[in-house]
Amino acid sequence: METSHRIVVGDSRSLEEVADRSVELVVTSPPYPMIELWDGLFAGLDPSVEDALESGDGEAAFEAMHAALDPVWDEVARVLVDGGIACVNVGDATRSLDGRFRVYRNHARVGRALERRGLEPLPEILWRKPTNSAAKFMGSGTLPPNAYVTLEHEHVLVFRKGGTRSFEPGADRRYEAAYFWEERNRWFSDVWTDVRGELQALDRGELRERSAAYPLEIPYRLICMYSAYGETVLDPFWGTGTTSLAAMCAGRSSVGYELDAEFLPVFEERLADVEELSRSVADRRLADHRAFVRQRREAGDGFDHEAVHYGFPVMTDLERRIRLHAVDAVEPTDDGYRLEHVPV
Repeated sequence: METSHRIVVGDSRSLEEVADRSVELVVTSPPYPMIELWDGLFAGLDPSVEDALESGDGEAAFEAMHAALDPVWDEVARVLVDGGIACVNVGDATRSLDGRFRVYRNHARVGRALERRGLEPLPEILWRKPTNSAAKFMGSGTLPPNAYVTLEHEHVLVFRKGGTRSFEPGADRRYEAAYFWEERNRWFSDVWTDVRGELQALDRGELRERSAAYPLEIPYRLICMYSAYGETVLDPFWGTGTTSLAAMCAGRSSVGYELDAEFLPVFEERLADVEELSRSVADRRLADHRAFVRQRREAGDGFDHEAVHYGFPVMTDLERRIRLHAVDAVEPTDDGYRLEHVPV
């Protein structure tokens, strides 16, 4: 199996190199409005952001930041195929301006923007992000009533363009991309308690300050959940390329848009280990399933189906043709990379 991975240095408010209805899945995490890390970026896109922050008008700053993101959602709606899925990882923000503390509900604002563009909301996912503090409050500590709960989760918003997709009967690219029954039960829960955020070690000075990558497990799961082998995943806020790495491990093609060309060398360093990474991801899934089989048999429960490509049983008929792949070769191209994948 072969996949292609394009990287475009450019502004994702105009995805000029992505054709209409050419992307099956969008998986992305935009810069979060009202998080100080991104103030400079948003002010560069719209000077009114800086004016609003300096005057203490948090609501105006919040809306101006989101207005700068809105053209990206226009493009997402344009490039998705009918029935395509958009998964947007976003966190809310807390901030004090003009002496007042409040939460800025980024997930609600992004959700409204996607709905206004004709995308239909599906159940969303919450996952816990890392916190370096043992304290589970903000504000006045142990005295009521002016303490506030700590935000320790982020949202994965899931939206669909139009109705469900259709495939040719018995399509290998779909049936071989099946997930295990026990993975389905864990992945399709609305709260992911087994995923934790991770901090990236970027030895490139200022880049460390500008990196906010989510853990590989998040885009990898979403890609497995909402696309088939060989399909195309778009990330309009590419950053250090975590979505592209996940697509490579999952046997999908990808397109990434990134404003800052300085992140490309970081991705090249990460890409050096993609063969080992993809095999370890596949090996872990197979090992986890074998452990599930052992536990079920020890409990006295059986199976009715056998996997075609592996020497173990599976719970359902739809899992029988499951076949995981790993990256076998990476070849640079003019605008990215071409990968060869082999069954594991």
